[in-house]
Amino acid sequence: MKSIVVIPTYNEIDNINAIIAAVLNAIDGVSILIVDDNSPDGTAAVVETLMQSNDKIHILKRAGKLGLGTAYIEGFKYCLAKGFEAIFEMDADFSHNPNDLPRLLEAVEKDGYDLAIGSRYIQGRNVVNWPIRRLILSYGASIYTRLITGIPIKDTTGGFKCFRADALRKIDFDKVQTNGYGFQIEMNYRLWKKGGKIKEVSIIFTDRINGVSKMNTGIFGEALLLVWKLRFTPKSKL
Repeated sequence: MKSIVVIPTYNEIDNINAIIAAVLNAIDGVSILIVDDNSPDGTAAVVETLMQSNDKIHILKRAGKLGLGTAYIEGFKYCLAKGFEAIFEMDADFSHNPNDLPRLLEAVEKDGYDLAIGSRYIQGRNVVNWPIRRLILSYGASIYTRLITGIPIKDTTGGFKCFRADALRKIDFDKVQTNGYGFQIEMNYRLWKKGGKIKEVSIIFTDRINGVSKMNTGIFGEALLLVWKLRFTPKSKL
């Protein structure tokens, strides 16, 4: 499948060279799209330099720090317009291991799933170097989401994914309500309600070494309210 990895960035100068190289080495012929929110550290300039010698590297430059959800949606629209068949999400900080990309692609390309999720919780709790408070927030949010919505996913907030393009086209991006990490829950739910086949693939998540995390408790507050909105939204309006 014609594949592309979408990576939103904001101040990822310490990681950007290495993550691009690792992604391009993970799958033969894969492309990469960086969606940069006007990083003041020069992340976009590094990407543009790399683009001069590799046509598999793409960039969308945005006016400012506009949020994770809108970054992914702009990236998805770009990838769909370019005819990519498998579209990945992942972080720039190596918390998601690029070597796991082929396993996600296999679930979509060979096993016929519409969405493959790199799951931290399908086999225990596979998280390295996270503070216990953050682990409780993340794991608890996934349990809470399953209880309220009924979605059969153990890692509802994970951001390491591979979408089949045809399935992604079924989602009306203009109806997506969230822009933080609740975006991951919402996309899973909307795809599931559209009849999408979803598989969780066990991964080990390792907290970033370089750069600064964008996670905060407000992100989880957004998700707590979101699941109730989704639960009571008629299927016809999703």
